[in-house]
Amino acid sequence: MSGGEAALEAFTSIYGPGEVRLFFAPGRVNLIGEHTDYTGGYAFPAALTRGTWAVLRPRTDGVFRLASTRFAEQAEFKADEVGRRRGEGWANFPQGMIRELAAAGAKLPGADILYHGDLPSGAGLSSSASIGLATGVALAALEDRTWRMLDLIQMVQQSENRFIGVQCGIMDPFASGMGKAGHAILLHCRQLDYRHVPLQLRDYRLLIIHTNKVRELAESRYNERRRECEEGFQQLRRRLPEATDLGSVGEEAWQEAQEAVTSPQLRKRLTHVVTENARVLQSEQALIAGDLHRFGELMKESHHSLKEDYEVTGPELDSLFEAAIQVPGCIGARMTGAGFGGCTVNLVHREAVESFRQQVEEQYFAETGRQAVFHESGIGDGAREIGKGEQAWRC
Repeated sequence: MSGGEAALEAFTSIYGPGEVRLFFAPGRVNLIGEHTDYTGGYAFPAALTRGTWAVLRPRTDGVFRLASTRFAEQAEFKADEVGRRRGEGWANFPQGMIRELAAAGAKLPGADILYHGDLPSGAGLSSSASIGLATGVALAALEDRTWRMLDLIQMVQQSENRFIGVQCGIMDPFASGMGKAGHAILLHCRQLDYRHVPLQLRDYRLLIIHTNKVRELAESRYNERRRECEEGFQQLRRRLPEATDLGSVGEEAWQEAQEAVTSPQLRKRLTHVVTENARVLQSEQALIAGDLHRFGELMKESHHSLKEDYEVTGPELDSLFEAAIQVPGCIGARMTGAGFGGCTVNLVHREAVESFRQQVEEQYFAETGRQAVFHESGIGDGAREIGKGEQAWRC
């Protein structure tokens, strides 16, 4: 049964049969460029073929009823009653998006919405942005006016910042909204300039491995890292007053001006961001040139920087990384997402995939006592209505 079929079946069991509309927003994997989005730099994500389906039936009384196949809790409220409520943790993500839409002038007649996802929660594959954008695309389709995808993407970010309390950047919802099958996205996170880069991996496969350690961004050191970057950048501007943000600082300028950052810890944080931006641009060139081994080396350098300078990996992610790079046929590996748990992304030759899985699984369990979970996903298109232009689905 496909994800869409499972969503339609679940909707019927909760809300009854009738006409509905079906929407999908993908998760994302960030190939390289971690903790650079909120500092105005570059990232290199790709949309997955896994994500969140939203089945919607519009109402006319302004009431929203939300349900999920993953969580038993349901939510019911009117748009002007949106707020964080005990027992509705997962529903905070669509509620926050509904609040942003209301603030932007959406009419919001109400709806019954069922969410079904195949992204592991807390894995660093952007399940929260996927839920938010699925909500936005679905409710925007009910409006008389056409909503730009970029506007919905920015609302998802604002919802996470203002409502959820995570000071994340634009990358996650941008990748979910602007994804293109078979392509990665080179994104300048401040200017929102982007281009799709063909992801021609030939005999290699991208494998995503979950540590089985769930992270909670709002309660983690994510916001702390952002504050550290802001503090360090303010010190750096004493030497580089022309810099608009940390993402605009190149490696040469950083080498000349880094002593302006007095704290060794803050200096390490900024070192990661500056060098990571350089690695993103070098990765694009490596992929365009078809040099997958160079791309793989840049992935490894990224992980080392995230471990040593940004300090967001931890024993589980480091164990997966070390196990992966020891396997012949694996030419690249790194943590992906915010860190503190979640996933690694690995570049593995197709003939080595089975031996890779076995060796990594055994070594990781021996070192951590946790079972690694391997996820397969293609690189797909961005958020959209499924069956758009056709007669409404019946379920």
